[in-house]
Amino acid sequence: MKKLLVLLMGVAIVIAITACGSKASKPAETTSPAAATQAAGGQNVTLKATNFKFDQTEYRVKKGEPVTITLDNSQGIHGASIKEFNVKLDNSNKTFTFTPDKTGSFPITCSIMCGSGHANMKTTLIVE
Repeated sequence: MKKLLVLLMGVAIVIAITACGSKASKPAETTSPAAATQAAGGQNVTLKATNFKFDQTEYRVKKGEPVTITLDNSQGIHGASIKEFNVKLDNSNKTFTFTPDKTGSFPITCSIMCGSGHANMKTTLIVE
């Protein structure tokens, strides 16, 4: 019985250590150096996130031009997601560059549960 208890505790410790490991092993979404260079002269969008809101109700960009989106958590811990363009930002991946290939209005939502106002933490990316 004692050996079984020690074995189970050992397994629990190994699982805990594995689960709490560095996020560096997870490949981050990045862009190629060429895309980043293009975006330097392109469009830059900074999403400033505070508790339960983004700083603007909409962000406008142009279709076909590279866009670099940066997440700035001014208050609280938040993420940002634009599903149509595979944009996923959080504290470990704060910047993403892409080129929008379609026009329209695309929802930007907080992707990290941040509290009671999380469901209302939305804004819009408008591609013209």
